[in-house]
Amino acid sequence: MKRFCMTLWVCVAALVLLEGWGGYSPVMGAVNENKSQKLSVLASFYPMYDFAVKIGGERVSVTNMVPAGMEPHDWEPAAADIAELEKAAVFVYNGAGMEHWVSDVLGVLQNRALITVEASKGIKLLEGHHHESHEDEHEDEHEDEEHDHEHEDEVHDPHVWLSPVYAKAELENIKNALVQADPEGKSYYEANYEKYAAECDALDKEFTNILAPLPKKDIVVTHQAFGYICERYGLRQVPIEGLSPDSEPDPGRMAEIIDFVKEHGVKVIFFEELASPKVAETIAKATGAATDMLSPMEGLGEEEIASGIDYFAVMRRNLKSLAAALQ
Repeated sequence: MKRFCMTLWVCVAALVLLEGWGGYSPVMGAVNENKSQKLSVLASFYPMYDFAVKIGGERVSVTNMVPAGMEPHDWEPAAADIAELEKAAVFVYNGAGMEHWVSDVLGVLQNRALITVEASKGIKLLEGHHHESHEDEHEDEHEDEEHDHEHEDEVHDPHVWLSPVYAKAELENIKNALVQADPEGKSYYEANYEKYAAECDALDKEFTNILAPLPKKDIVVTHQAFGYICERYGLRQVPIEGLSPDSEPDPGRMAEIIDFVKEHGVKVIFFEELASPKVAETIAKATGAATDMLSPMEGLGEEEIASGIDYFAVMRRNLKSLAAALQ
């Protein structure tokens, strides 16, 4: 119940802050005398932010709720974030268990005009799991329900955006929500969607053409985030840990991975930008492999965002790293 209580507290705090602020427009968010105000959109974390910006273009003002460089899996909204949701017209989130706080927050919002879009809706999800340590296996069988509930949101792999095909589906869901919020902009949103849908198709072909001929198919990763890439392009993901990027493997799991790397001639151990590379470096040192970054794109640094790096740039960087590792 810890997460629920924390979320409920920030919601109550936000409502206190909002008292006396006045109403909001059912389309454009908070009351503003400027009728040319852009559609106010809040996105749960970076990929949702980037997709909303791409579809919304000049007609929207998009805010990324999770600060640059911060891991979104365990992020909790503060009172100020709830206050922004009370004024927003559209809220974009991935779903599939990525944002554990969403149902609690939406359940207490007073902004009845808010249009919410679960971008992963309609996508066939892959099952995810945690690699339990030996200590975990011997924990009390009568552990309370709080522990069980904290892991229910990770039953499925939420990283659907890493497949260009599913990124295209998420873009369409976001486009539909923006059209609902701003019908006058329908043709504009449709045109933007068609543009980026075509880019997703082109990216999908690049991945297929480059990865299909390569002799190796196994990728060893610290974070079980790349299942949708592997499913689409015939690769096999060997995660050192499960869906939580900040967990650490026990010695037994480390030994398993080291044996696998040696047996299958794995050349690269992949880590990600928002987590420590120490585990990957330890395995690389024990096996003679190299290390490289493979981005799950859960968050980019401020410098990257400022430089104009976006979904397609990061995905092509991932493709380059994969191609080098699978030679």
